Amino acid sequence: MDYEERITAAELGQGEERSEMTLRPQKLEDYIGQKKATDNLKIFIEAAKLRKEPLDHVLFYGPPGLGKTTLAGIISNEMGVDIRITSGPAIERAGDLAAILTNLNENDVLFIDEIHRLNRSVEEVLYSAMEDFALDIIIGKGPSARSIRLDIAKFTLIGATTRAGSLSAPLRDRFGVSCKFEMYTTEELKKIIGRSAELLGVTADEQSMEEMAKRSRGTPRVANRMLKRVRDFSQVKGNGVIDIDITQKALDALGVDHMGLESLDREILRTIIERFKGGPVGIDTIAASIGEERVTIEDVYEPYLIQAGFLHRTQKGRVVSAQAYKHLGIPYDEEEVNSSVKE
Repeated sequence: MDYEERITAAELGQGEERSEMTLRPQKLEDYIGQKKATDNLKIFIEAAKLRKEPLDHVLFYGPPGLGKTTLAGIISNEMGVDIRITSGPAIERAGDLAAILTNLNENDVLFIDEIHRLNRSVEEVLYSAMEDFALDIIIGKGPSARSIRLDIAKFTLIGATTRAGSLSAPLRDRFGVSCKFEMYTTEELKKIIGRSAELLGVTADEQSMEEMAKRSRGTPRVANRMLKRVRDFSQVKGNGVIDIDITQKALDALGVDHMGLESLDREILRTIIERFKGGPVGIDTIAASIGEERVTIEDVYEPYLIQAGFLHRTQKGRVVSAQAYKHLGIPYDEEEVNSSVKE
């Protein structure tokens, strides 16, 4: 199964960009969640506007689907400037970055998603652009090569990454503001679903919104995707109004249980329990057992299983928790599990 087509995938699926844009807030006052980050940014934005300077460079880091791109757009709106959006893999050569930077106007925002995937040669050009608002360009080759410095407009770089540890230290140190994005609470997700339902012209009751929020894995993107799929069920199988009955039927049909786990999440846990006595077991062995790639399990499924307390990483391998046994309805033999861990 293509993991990007999963309803609980935190990444954007094909064709979702346009529909998601309609649900994104445009102002800080409409942005729900990440209160610590938004409170600080509000002060930094006001201060920059008072000084008539660009906002200091900002780094957003955290799991996908938590609103990093949305907040970057809000910053540009609050500053009253334009935003240029690109991604690390899209900037292949230093010339690509130079073309983008020379087309920016004064105080504009450049948003680079997946900034940890920037080419090293591109990253080195970015250093002088961030610090001195200048580009050092080498003209010619060999002994006749010479370097010229080209001034560019002052701008704000907003970098977003799901892997802050993969950023090089020189690049990370050049960001004046760092914001860590946390998983959303059920109450915050409920507010987001309520706002999105209003924008989509859908009527949803409190109970159904809470049910969707609980199954959204702490991620607004997943919550909005669930709302759209439940809306489809309500229009075809119901009367167009989202209630708890149609919500449960829709999410059960989509294979999402009350903790937000999908079929492959449960298969990973069952495999470790039934074949390996709950662990510890290596990630490569798990991948081979269920027929999935190691990187897919590590990047897509494992983070939420660990965050939800169903799976633990140890030096010997992955171990399933007692909570996972209970969730799957499998008897938990503490002595057997402990003996397996000690072996």
